[in-house]
Amino acid sequence: MGALPEVFLPLVRDPRHSALCLDFDGTLSGIVADPVAARPWPGVVPLLTNLARRFGLVAVISGRPPDFLHQALGSPAGVRLIGLYGLGQVGPDVRSWEPAVAAAEKRARAQAPPGVYVEPKGLTVTLHWRQAPEAGPWAAAFAKSEEQRHGLRSYPGRLSLELRPPVEVDKGTVVHALVGGMRALAVFGDDLGDLPAFDAARELAGEGVAVALVAVTDAESDDRVAAAADVVVEGPAGAVALLEQLVEAVPPGS
Repeated sequence: MGALPEVFLPLVRDPRHSALCLDFDGTLSGIVADPVAARPWPGVVPLLTNLARRFGLVAVISGRPPDFLHQALGSPAGVRLIGLYGLGQVGPDVRSWEPAVAAAEKRARAQAPPGVYVEPKGLTVTLHWRQAPEAGPWAAAFAKSEEQRHGLRSYPGRLSLELRPPVEVDKGTVVHALVGGMRALAVFGDDLGDLPAFDAARELAGEGVAVALVAVTDAESDDRVAAAADVVVEGPAGAVALLEQLVEAVPPGS
């Protein structure tokens, strides 16, 4: 990779008042057929620790459950690991949706075509059809029925649909909550679920925060992600290389 993109220079000039908000799947980890098998890209864990030594905030914001993130990444010193789009931090009211989500999961397991993986997450459930590409219409119809039955909302992802409680929480609300007092912000993401984080960053830019948006793309990426970004890199390898440049650009303790 060449020189550090100019849009990152405000982060380098004032690292202690700069934030990095990073997705996990497709950004810090490769996309795999079995979501349970997802693992961080080589070198990611020490890289996160090195970033946290330099920048005011480093957060991994993911749709994965917090327990999964801690299992996959450990607990890198100084790094915030936020799962389920921040749903777990909303408060006790969101827990009232757990029975509806559990019922949807049970029905999905009973009705899913072969090859569809139903991923339970406690407060959400995701239908993956990467290993059964023809099952996309079934997943869409099932999600619509659950929306009508219990009021759950469906959100598209990479060959997947996620059912969540109808609570106004997403990666964008998490970014707003985390970034108060920061003067610069970079957001890395690869999927439609990252667009709310991009939107939140743009809103913060209107308040004077310097913003860098990075789309991590591959052959199956939705074009809207790259269109919303300032910088486009190829896959987790590209994301990791750019983050390594940030480490090299800021001496520890700056």
